[in-house]
Amino acid sequence: MQFAAPADRYNRFMGRYAPTLAPALADAAGVTAGQRVCDVGCGPGGLTRELVSRVGAAKVAAIDPAPQFAAACQEIAPEIDVRVGVAENLPWPDGTFDVTLASLVLGFMNDPEQGVREMARVTRPGGTVAACMWDTAAGGMAMLRIFWTAVRTVEPGTPGETRLAGTTESDIAERFRHAGLNDVVGGALSARADYTDFSDFWEPFTFGVGPAGRHLVSMPERQRGAVRDACRAALPSGPFSLDARAWYACGTVPATR
Repeated sequence: MQFAAPADRYNRFMGRYAPTLAPALADAAGVTAGQRVCDVGCGPGGLTRELVSRVGAAKVAAIDPAPQFAAACQEIAPEIDVRVGVAENLPWPDGTFDVTLASLVLGFMNDPEQGVREMARVTRPGGTVAACMWDTAAGGMAMLRIFWTAVRTVEPGTPGETRLAGTTESDIAERFRHAGLNDVVGGALSARADYTDFSDFWEPFTFGVGPAGRHLVSMPERQRGAVRDACRAALPSGPFSLDARAWYACGTVPATR
């Protein structure tokens, strides 16, 4: 799935979690100086920026299907090898990278299994593939849990984002094993975002970003108002912070493919 929103709107909606989520995923994948790394589904560059800080811009590649996101990512540093393209058909030769990562992307791939296989292909034997997705199935991502709970007050039974690939515990790890990766480990990553007030929480939903935003703007005005009221009732007045849990997995590319 390609995101159509401008980069700044994505950053206000979901990018605000990158400063805490990106280091957690990079740590789990063991990203260190000297490695060549790739950010698959880079968006405006939340994870890319963290990778650049660890290995240097010249050793980072990134790709996203949305041209406006790729352009925003390129603004981080001109030395980054940024491409426009999809995870299922990565434009790099076999074994190019030491670590290939995908943050909050697996659930939006048209073919997650092929996406994982491609991530493994462009990673050298013995290298690492890592990915994470928000825990929307068990409600560990507070922002989305609050929103979809509010939606269900007017649309009972709405699945929200619970059916996306990677959003249940161990799902990513199982996909990695199925793709032939070795030594697969997985678990939970923690992230956090701060909000100045309720408007800072609510307005980004109205931008139509991602499944939640698209669902909101498709609703009749009266129902949108009811969702807004239900979200407001669930949150404190004044500044607040929300925690978020993501499921992740890391695996090693085998010596023989």
